[in-house]
Amino acid sequence: MSMRLIQLINAHNERRVYHIEDERLRLIGQHTSIYSLAQAALAAEATLAGTIVNFLTSEELDYDEIYEGRSTWRILPPIDHPIEAARCLVSGTGLTHKGSAENRQAMHAAGAAVTDSMRMFQLGLEGGRPAPGQIGVSPEWFYKGPGTILRAHGESLEVPAYAEDGGEEGEIAGVYLIDAAGLPRRLGMTVGNEFSDHRFEKKNYLYLAASKLRNCAIGPELVVDPDYTSVIGQVTITREDQTIWSKKIETGDAAMSHSLENMEHHHFKHDAHRRPGDIHIHFFGAAALSFGEGVEVRAGDIMEVSFAGFGRPLRNPVSIDPSAEKQVRAYPL
Repeated sequence: MSMRLIQLINAHNERRVYHIEDERLRLIGQHTSIYSLAQAALAAEATLAGTIVNFLTSEELDYDEIYEGRSTWRILPPIDHPIEAARCLVSGTGLTHKGSAENRQAMHAAGAAVTDSMRMFQLGLEGGRPAPGQIGVSPEWFYKGPGTILRAHGESLEVPAYAEDGGEEGEIAGVYLIDAAGLPRRLGMTVGNEFSDHRFEKKNYLYLAASKLRNCAIGPELVVDPDYTSVIGQVTITREDQTIWSKKIETGDAAMSHSLENMEHHHFKHDAHRRPGDIHIHFFGAAALSFGEGVEVRAGDIMEVSFAGFGRPLRNPVSIDPSAEKQVRAYPL
């Protein structure tokens, strides 16, 4: 079975890493971050799973209390760069699921028979799953921001004053550490809500890059070496305890137009993405969007994303900045 990890912090800013064992969390000693634990595995030339076992202690916590917010401990994103947040790069790959292509086509069609998005999706169908050892066609790629944009389970996803909307994108994200030799090492995967401004993007597909520059949520758990072959999930939005939208989704290697190996190659082929010591969080794409079905998110709505085999659901409330957008000026020095 895959191992599952969680990062916690208390009111005194004391951090801990725990191994998840059903309703109990077992402390992993001597390490206050998954980043530190992974570095220890690299230094010992050991696997991450084996390193976890070596540092397990007998100290336990109740998972339910923490998950439901009834503890002095709260959940952190399941990966971060604990020293320098800017050394965590958050990015993603789009048009990797048929559902995502259909949503994008509906968003940008405007009478056209075939959009650039559908052409990109077709390229993936034709060349996104090359033979082992071969390089396939590049998928769509986007940048979301540094590690400061990450939100944990239970934290708000904010729609800023300059944004037009905030919509969920339930998907799985890969988590990577670049080792001393500049090689990407996959630590595991986590549930994610990539959260984008679809209303802004709908104006013109060239706004896609800017629409992605929003906060996002991952967690609550990091799954070490998960089965990514075929993964069934559910995305739900509730408003005042009533479900306003819900969708079953499927992801995983078998459900995608690009193989995992191909997506990873086209992200890490860039020298700048292989800087030793950096953390990378890369979203693999969403299969369904509530925005594509006419849902308008409001402040206080709860977004929930879950995937079988990836631990407990990720839940985040939506907050909307009601103030008017303020001009940001640059001044000569």
